[in-house]
Amino acid sequence: MCFVFQFQLAGVKNEVVLQAFGQHLRQLREARGWSQQALADEADISKPTIYRIETARYSVTLDVLVSLAQALEIPLAELVSFTGPMPRPVREPGP
Repeated sequence: MCFVFQFQLAGVKNEVVLQAFGQHLRQLREARGWSQQALADEADISKPTIYRIETARYSVTLDVLVSLAQALEIPLAELVSFTGPMPRPVREPGP
């Protein structure tokens, strides 16, 4: 018997951005020749968390972003600088 589960994050406003970030993280990881487990070990987070980030099933927190940047030995700004769709602008409430 085989089960297939589809996950969708509730309340995520910019899913395409999560997908683009996941691809970016995977490229950074693979450029170092690291497995998901190796990155998880270096960042002191779980392998399932790396998988969920790379597959856009997890909206990453600032704490996890900092851990990933430290593990990859890159500035946080570089980690979050990637080519992808732009998030929708936040609209200011009108008068």
